[in-house]
Amino acid sequence: MDHDRTAAPLTAEEADARARRLITEAYAPTSHRDETPLPAYGPTPPVAQPGRSPMSQKATDASALMLSGSVAALSVGGAMSLVLYTLGQVDPVTLAIGGAAPVALVLAAGSLLKAVGCAKAAAAPTEVHNHFNGPVRQETTSVSSTTRGLFAKNRNDIPK
Repeated sequence: MDHDRTAAPLTAEEADARARRLITEAYAPTSHRDETPLPAYGPTPPVAQPGRSPMSQKATDASALMLSGSVAALSVGGAMSLVLYTLGQVDPVTLAIGGAAPVALVLAAGSLLKAVGCAKAAAAPTEVHNHFNGPVRQETTSVSSTTRGLFAKNRNDIPK
């Protein structure tokens, strides 16, 4: 019941009804209904969705890694700033020691974690018992390599 500007003015009842309808529409929850017909067969065409665009799993993992790294860098940088601010009134040697202390702590923690990982790897292997009925042919192949440098060559040929 839209009003045409060239038509006669609304009566009081029509104006009141239109005002109520406009107010009701303004406070009604917003929604959208797509009335386009779906195809009778075949895949449905993609529709853009609100929010972040879809990413591959690799891109999602890289994004999470970058966010985690930024949080770690923020905490280390904040600790370094606090140490340097606290030591700002001392001689340069003490200042250098205070600046290097957090880095030394991180290196020591990394060395400790590496030593724990090596000790865990050197622990006794898990004992495996396999019980079979009938003829069994068991083959075990172990391939180990050390690849270092920019042009490392990997050989994944497993002999048969």
